[in-house]
Amino acid sequence: MSLLLNLRSRLIHRSLKDSGEIRIEGQLIPEEGRELARMRSRIGMVFQSFNPFAHMTVLENLCLASRDVLKKGKAAARREAMELLERVGVQDQANKLPAQLSGGQQQRAAIARALAMHPTAMLFDEPTSALDPEMIGEVLGVMTELAWEGMTMLIVTHEMNFARKVADRVVFMDGGSIVEMNTPERFFADPQSQRARDFLKSVHSL
Repeated sequence: MSLLLNLRSRLIHRSLKDSGEIRIEGQLIPEEGRELARMRSRIGMVFQSFNPFAHMTVLENLCLASRDVLKKGKAAARREAMELLERVGVQDQANKLPAQLSGGQQQRAAIARALAMHPTAMLFDEPTSALDPEMIGEVLGVMTELAWEGMTMLIVTHEMNFARKVADRVVFMDGGSIVEMNTPERFFADPQSQRARDFLKSVHSL
């Protein structure tokens, strides 16, 4: 699934996929060049780790893209960055270096940084995989709010309760192939494949 997200954002070249097309809002994602950069700027991506510039504060990390890519003035970029940090609940961490934040705070800051680009869609690659249960709740809470607000999100996750709560559609993959695709209500209540049934049984037994 991480490969799927990388293909969708063109972090990995098209030649690595077997077939098909990748479209956003009906438009094919360009192979390269300015059009690719322009479309990429409309896709927010949150990885398993924050991956910030370690020598810059959280606030500076957020302001950087707004100034360099969106060409916002320093004051406007700072004001919006603080609003986004407040939105995800880490405004009091703005002047700290990333290493001074907890894992959950780092991931919430990563979501704020992605939102600073005003994306039309967001991709999440196992954003809670390295977090303890309390921190997982912090991050999923922010993502749930985004879902309620109507943000289009493609999420790779093993958090089944979260997927059941916020997803419009569940895609279950195994070995790089789609095994089953359905509404969350149908997928969790009546999975159509034995592989999905076995997976959900193993999850429920944990």
